[in-house]
Amino acid sequence: MLENGRSSEGGVVSANVQDSLDQRERSETTARLLITCADQAGIVAAVSNFFYHHGANITALDQHSTDPEGGKFFMRLEFQTPRLDMPLDLLTSSFSSTVAQRYDMHWSLKAARDRRRIALLVSKHDHALMELLWRAAKGDLEGDVIMVVSNHAQLRERVAAFGVPFEHIEVKADRKDEAEAQLTALLSEKQIDLVVLARYMQILTRDFVNAYPNQIINIHHSFLPAFVGADPYRQAHEKGVKLIGATAHYVTEQLDMGPIIDQDIVRVSHRDDVATLRAKGRDIERTVLARAVQSHLQDKIIVDGNKTVVF
Repeated sequence: MLENGRSSEGGVVSANVQDSLDQRERSETTARLLITCADQAGIVAAVSNFFYHHGANITALDQHSTDPEGGKFFMRLEFQTPRLDMPLDLLTSSFSSTVAQRYDMHWSLKAARDRRRIALLVSKHDHALMELLWRAAKGDLEGDVIMVVSNHAQLRERVAAFGVPFEHIEVKADRKDEAEAQLTALLSEKQIDLVVLARYMQILTRDFVNAYPNQIINIHHSFLPAFVGADPYRQAHEKGVKLIGATAHYVTEQLDMGPIIDQDIVRVSHRDDVATLRAKGRDIERTVLARAVQSHLQDKIIVDGNKTVVF
């Protein structure tokens, strides 16, 4: 048991554990609303007044308009639920029949306590995977890593150290459809909400991608759209670049062309060889992917065609 940040045995609870507990407690009383609609007068007032009159305490509100005259309007609203005058499901229905219909909104309203179930897919490179497992173990991800799936078995022991189930699905060149069928069945069985490609070096089929729209996040080891394809760091070295980067994006049918969620760069020079570029690239990949995953879990992303609005 925990009492005022101390265990019942008298030991001090670490700051990381206490932060994780605090975050979980906040999630129990937090809900988030995402809105996309045509920009028009009165939207913010209508939304704010609706939640105010139903006892919601709005703790965050972000908005973006592509053009005040005839453009698109995007909003993310976060509110606390303890003093609502009705259950959240009834509040959702009421919002739909009143404000949402009036402004012809595309919208979603989710309770933060309904945590996403995550599957991490990986091949041989473990840096992005380890970063996510470490953050999950600390309680820094607002989702639960249910399993790791790999087309190689060599990371089994490292994953087991985190207490996360490891599934090995071998992918043979002439039997890829069978491997993907196994993967699809496994994800369905475990009720996975989010698939993260933590350097999974297999191309997913159209059917698989379409089954998880805006629910598959990939990390690409270059600053897209530059240096697409194989061995981007060698390409970058040959071009003598002064910046390298990484890109996290949603996966679509078009390879490495999905809506971009997050990117970052690091400065390099003529002194860096290919190995150094790869090492620096790995550092960026792990942080960019982690940020993108957390933004998704915190409902901070609205996909607009092939672009994203990230609040």
